[in-house]
Amino acid sequence: MLDAAGVHRRLLDLYPAIVAGTALDEALELIDPNVVDHRGGLAGDHRGSAAWREKWRALPGGEFHDLSATVEHNVATADTSVNRYTMGGTHTASGRRYEIAGLDMIRVRDGRVVEHWAFGDWELMRHQLAGDSECGSRSPHAGRGRR
Repeated sequence: MLDAAGVHRRLLDLYPAIVAGTALDEALELIDPNVVDHRGGLAGDHRGSAAWREKWRALPGGEFHDLSATVEHNVATADTSVNRYTMGGTHTASGRRYEIAGLDMIRVRDGRVVEHWAFGDWELMRHQLAGDSECGSRSPHAGRGRR
């Protein structure tokens, strides 16, 4: 059975196939039926693996290629894993590339995600994909230095 860091790593490994819709069932094996996805904002919390399946089905599969998620830093305990990562991809129709920073945390019980939190610089992604040269050139790594 995978620990929290192992579950997190496996989900990231599956991410391109999840977006493509070819690994939903395999990935959902790592999600507890009673999972709570703390999405925040107007969406609020979503509960249950069916909501997680719908979240993944709603991903813009064929709209992007060259998808990547690179973990820049991971902190884990037996039941919790936090990743700071860089996500990127290319919008197929426009050829525009995005690269943003993100942070997510999972809590795992019996090898399955029971809670999830995620934050990404979605505004920067929208600007990069719109071709906004002023915002699009901002690095997702800004402010990464140690203090």
